[in-house]
Amino acid sequence: MGAWAIAVHGGAGVDPNLPKERQEEAKRLLTRCLDIGISALRSNLSAIDVVELVVRELETDPLFNSGRGSALTENGKVEMEASIMDGPKRRCGAVSGLTTVKNPVSLARLVMEKSPHSYLAFSGAEEFAKKQGVEMVDNEYFITEDNVGMLKLAKEANSILFDYRIPAVGTCGASAAMDSPLQMNGLPISVYAPETVGCVVVDKQGRCAAATSTGGLMNKMSGRIGDSPLIGSGTYASELCGVSCTGEGEAIIRSTLAREVSAVMEYKRLNLHEAVDYVIKNKLDEGKAGLIAVSKDGEVACGFNTTGMFRGCATEDGFMEVGVW
Repeated sequence: MGAWAIAVHGGAGVDPNLPKERQEEAKRLLTRCLDIGISALRSNLSAIDVVELVVRELETDPLFNSGRGSALTENGKVEMEASIMDGPKRRCGAVSGLTTVKNPVSLARLVMEKSPHSYLAFSGAEEFAKKQGVEMVDNEYFITEDNVGMLKLAKEANSILFDYRIPAVGTCGASAAMDSPLQMNGLPISVYAPETVGCVVVDKQGRCAAATSTGGLMNKMSGRIGDSPLIGSGTYASELCGVSCTGEGEAIIRSTLAREVSAVMEYKRLNLHEAVDYVIKNKLDEGKAGLIAVSKDGEVACGFNTTGMFRGCATEDGFMEVGVW
C-alpha cells in the first residue's frame, strides 16, 4: 500500500491585478474540491473515480471556465471539451464540441468505458450522450451574464479574450493588455488567464489518473479544439504519473506537454519534481502554461511559467496547500 495524493487547478495565467475577492473565491472553491477528493480517497475510491468526482464539481460551479460558466464562441454559444485517463492500462476518453451535456468529464469517461473509441466530438458525442442517458440541459444553462459581457468586449477588441472574468475598466489590466497583446500562433490575443480546470490523483494502490475540462477561449472560432481533450497534450496518465495542463492550448499541443512529464520520468529517470521543472523550462518554447502532477509514489507537484496558476494539492501525510501566485 502506498500513499495517496491529489492536486486540482483552475487555470494558469492570472492577471497580477486580480481583485482580492476574486482570489479568495477561487481559493474557497479549490479548497472545497480538495476536501471532496480527500474524503473520497480516505473512503478508498479509485483514482479514476476521484478525478471524475472533483472535475464534476468544478464543472458545476460557474467560477472557472468549464461546464456552467464556460467561455463563449464567436457565435455566442458554448462548446465544451474534456478528457480523462486511467494510468494503469492507459485507458482514456475524450469529448469536444459539447453543447448540451451538463458534465463533459463524465461523458469522456463513458467514451472510455462504454464505446470502442477514445474520442468523440460534436454531433457524434451528443448522440452518444443521449444513448448513455447522461444529464443534458439547454445551451443557455452554461451561459452566464459575465460571459455575455466579456464576449462583447472581446468582439469590440477583435481579439480572443483569455480572462473573460476580468472587467476592462477598474483595478485590472484587460484594456492595457489589448494595447500590447500577446501572440498565439502569430496572432494577437488579450489577457492571459484561460481558467481551464483539472484534477490529478494517485490512490493508495499507486494508481494514477488525470482529467481536464474546459469551455475553451472566449470568442474562439466555432469548431476550435484546444489541448484539454487531447491525450498526451492537456491530459496524460501512466503507471508513473498523472498530469493535467492549462494555459496556451496551442503551445501545449505543440509540446505534448502532459506526456513529456511521463516521458522524462521514464527515459531520463527524473523524479516528479525534476520532470515538471524540466518540461516547463524546456518544452514550451515561448508558450505560457502550467500543470499539476502526481506520481505513483504519492508525490505531488505543480509548475507554471505564467504570473500565477489557481491550484491546490494535498497528500496523505496531512500536507495541504491552495495558492494563486
